[in-house]
Amino acid sequence: MGYFLMLDGADLCMGKNRDLVPPRCLNPIGDGDFESAGEEFLDYFTRFGGLQRSHKVLDVGCGIGRMARPLTRYLTSGAYEGFDIVPAGIRWCQKNFTPRFPNFKFTLADIRNQEYNAQGLVTATEYRFPYSDSRFDFAFLTSVFTHMLSQEVSHYLSELHRVLLPDGKCLATFFILNEESRRLITAGSSSLDFVHPLAGYWTTNPAIPETAIAYEEQGLVELLARNGFKPDSIQAGRWCGRSEYVSYQDIVVLKKL
Repeated sequence: MGYFLMLDGADLCMGKNRDLVPPRCLNPIGDGDFESAGEEFLDYFTRFGGLQRSHKVLDVGCGIGRMARPLTRYLTSGAYEGFDIVPAGIRWCQKNFTPRFPNFKFTLADIRNQEYNAQGLVTATEYRFPYSDSRFDFAFLTSVFTHMLSQEVSHYLSELHRVLLPDGKCLATFFILNEESRRLITAGSSSLDFVHPLAGYWTTNPAIPETAIAYEEQGLVELLARNGFKPDSIQAGRWCGRSEYVSYQDIVVLKKL
């Protein structure tokens, strides 16, 4: 942390701070990745998810505004809501985004998490999204379900179904196990070794399953159906060592049944 604070101080002295890019102490992956990741997913939201400039958008697990940043330019007549469990990130977004973009709002979700919010009041399976029914045209979750247990995913899906409009869509990233990804894992080509089966999912680390979680493709389709969704499209990711892919994680566009 001290190293990142030193770099942040040097940026401030040299006038290198970039617009709506958080300091490195909040974003240790660096400015370039922060900006490029947001632009990358804006393309996916529009190309695969059908996002329009007038849509009301929900960002589940909004972090420090990585996806919100390019949306400030895109949602010319729409609106954005994001929530996350990390207090420092939400405070930074509330201070830096909302005063300039009143249609962008950020909410702290007081969900208990040993790493990020140990004193949280509720668990992920108890949390009710703080929005009215049928409020959003489009929702997205980037690298959220890849760290959630199956019962938590199921609850979030039910909440997404509640807050989305009847023709609304949701783009979410997963690690999906199928014949191809399993073959590549066995061959040693994968960057993640999902070899530990647990209750309804697979993990790379049985001691801390949330480190990385994968779902069998058929099991995921069934989980989606139980919560009122079906896959509208699936874009394969490179995480398992594929030669043809779209992004690092698998991208699934969900459509309400």
